[in-house]
This record gives sequence, C-alpha cells and structure tokens, in this order.
Amino acid sequence: MFELAIIGAWAEFALRWLHVITAIAWIGSSFYFIALDLGLRKAANLPEGAHGEEWQVHGGGFYHIRKYLVAPAHMPEHLTWFKWESYATWLSGFALMAVIYYLGAEFYLIDPNVMDLSIWQAIAISSGSLVVGWFAYDQICKSRFGDDNTRLMIALYIILVGISWFYTQVFTGRAALLHLGAFTATIMSANVFAIIIPNQKIVVADLIAGRKPDPKYGKIAKQRSTHNNYLTLPVIFLMLSNHYPLAFASEYNWLIAALVFLMGVTIRHWFNSHHARTGNPHWTWALTALIFIAIMWLSIAPMRQSQDDLSSLPPAFARYAQAPQFDAVHSIVMGRCSMCHADQPLWPGLLWAPKGVVLETEAQIARAARTIYLQSGVSHAMPPANLAWMEEDERALIRDWYRSANGS
Repeated sequence: MFELAIIGAWAEFALRWLHVITAIAWIGSSFYFIALDLGLRKAANLPEGAHGEEWQVHGGGFYHIRKYLVAPAHMPEHLTWFKWESYATWLSGFALMAVIYYLGAEFYLIDPNVMDLSIWQAIAISSGSLVVGWFAYDQICKSRFGDDNTRLMIALYIILVGISWFYTQVFTGRAALLHLGAFTATIMSANVFAIIIPNQKIVVADLIAGRKPDPKYGKIAKQRSTHNNYLTLPVIFLMLSNHYPLAFASEYNWLIAALVFLMGVTIRHWFNSHHARTGNPHWTWALTALIFIAIMWLSIAPMRQSQDDLSSLPPAFARYAQAPQFDAVHSIVMGRCSMCHADQPLWPGLLWAPKGVVLETEAQIARAARTIYLQSGVSHAMPPANLAWMEEDERALIRDWYRSANGS
C-alpha cells in the first residue's frame, strides 16, 4: 500500500534526480562554451565576420569550431539551440522546492523562533522574492549603472549578501541558504529565457530577412552569460548546503553564503584565465583555501535550534504527540536515536547532530515524525547499520504510531 508519505518521498527523490540530471546538462554546456569562447584563436584564413577558431579533439575525432562575434553573412541550414537545459533545471528545481519547502512548510520552511509566519505568508515571501529579485536585477543591468561590468558585479555581490541576510531573518537556516540558491538560479535561468535567447532570435530574424544584425544584442547576451559563469559554483554549494548543518545551522550562515560567492569568483577566475591562455593565477587557490577556512571557523558558531514545547506545536504536528503510541515511540527514540541526535551528541566523534536533526524533546520528535517514520519505520536507514540495536517490533510500533496519527 502506497501512503502519502512514501509517495512524497519518492516524488522528492524523482524530482531531485531530474534536477541533478538537467543541472549537469546546463552547467556542462555552460562551462564548455565559456572555455571555448576564451580559448578562441585568430587565424589568417578566417572568413569575414569570424572572431576566432578552435581545434579540439574528443572521442577519437577532430572538431573545427569558429565563432562569429555578431553573426555569419548567411543563415546556416542547421542551428542548434542551447536553452532547454536551463529551463528544465529551473522548472525541476522549483518543483522540488515546492514539494519539500511548500508542502512541508511547517517543518522545513518556517521557524517560529525566527519569524512566526503562516504557511501562505511563507510561501508568498518565498515565491515573491524570486520574482521581485529577477526584475530588480534586470532593471539594474539595463540601467546606465549596468554599463560598467565591474561596477555591476560589485553591486550584484552586495545585493546577494543583503538577500542572504534577509532570508536568514525570515526562514529556517536550511531554507534560507536553499532560497538564496534558488534566488540566484532564478536570475541565471531568467537571463537565458528573457535576455540571451530572445537576443539570439533577433539576430537570427535579421539574418533571415537579409539585414545586418546589430552587435548590441550579442554584447548584452555576453554580459548576462558572464554573470551566469561566476554564479554557477555558489549555486551548487547552496543547493548542497541543506545536507550540511555546519553550513546552514550556524548563526553566521548568511556570512558563510557571502563568502561562498567570493569563492565562486576566485575559482572561476583561475579557470577563465587558464582557458584564455593569459596565465595560471595560482594565488586564487590559496585565497580560496583561506576563504574556506574562514567558512569552517564561522560554522562552529552556536547551532540554530527551536526550543518549542508541545503547547506551541501546530495542529499538523500536535496530532503525532496526541497519538496513543507516542509515549512508547518517545522512549524508543530517546533510547535508540538521541545519543546522536542531540544538542551535545554522546556518540564518540560526533560534535553536532547529523543533518542538524535534534530529537531530545517531545516537540522535536513530533516535528520529525515523518522523517522518523521513513528512516526508521518503513526503511532501516536509521540507526545507521543499526548500531543502536533497534528491534523490529520497535520499528513496527513507529509505523503504527505514524499511521494512526494520520488516520490510516
């Protein structure tokens, strides 16, 4: 029998899988074209309008690639577009965020100790910030201020730091960093959807009509593509951060995010310089290591944990504490799980609770009911390798408790 919790868990897995696959396709093509663009060389026999060429070898064959800075003299018979990798990555990512953070808002999105929001308020802030963020960024790029790329990049960095602080004042630490990644990814994908592809279509339409394309469209698209290049690595870090409490549960998680964006710049600067054959600035790796050490130091600040009790539980979680088997489940969790899932874990070598999940109070156990059910009731994922010797009848009791609380 497939229950809602099991269907939800598999839906999350499927969407996460799809999101990773499409992200690999998008990031891979993006990095390839950035490297290709920077590695172009001038040649004496280049046709008119060609900016550079590159010879490459892969898979047993040779490839001869030329780039036209504006457009070739005539429209080629076959033209491959690179856009659906970006669209599919954003769509699958937003769907995954909706399944985890919107449908599970009371557990993953809202922390009453940070800001006491209703579910609809939290979702409205989440989705609204993505839309407002894109339009604000787009208008800055189109303004006179955006004519200077260096000035624009510095302003964009300051904005991202401000947004990271904003999210930590509204959502849980885990949701804050994830949303910062979604905010940045929305800018990147919207750059492709609203700027880069439309500009390329204008150039194609001019070629078909026999007109000479305006080079400004390529210049604008190049600016947005450069932004995407430097934002990619921080987005990957932020998307992975929800698995690492040391990143999201620190009191300085917003500052950690700010430093991550700097690491994205230092790492990409080395690769861009290397591909452009302008040198190998190895100092960037030393700087990256220093930034990462600073992040590690910030991560040992006090962890964010809710200190609520049963009286403060929303109805969605209170039903688990009110189920007849709750006292027995509480005893099982305290005996089999809480030596690790504690503010100060007793298990040797553990300094923080795995995944930031603390299971010491009745309220914490009620809030984690679905996770306990999936990890220790339906599956044997927890305790890992059954190091705490959880018995099968205890797992059965957990299943009965969760199902009875949900009326099944």
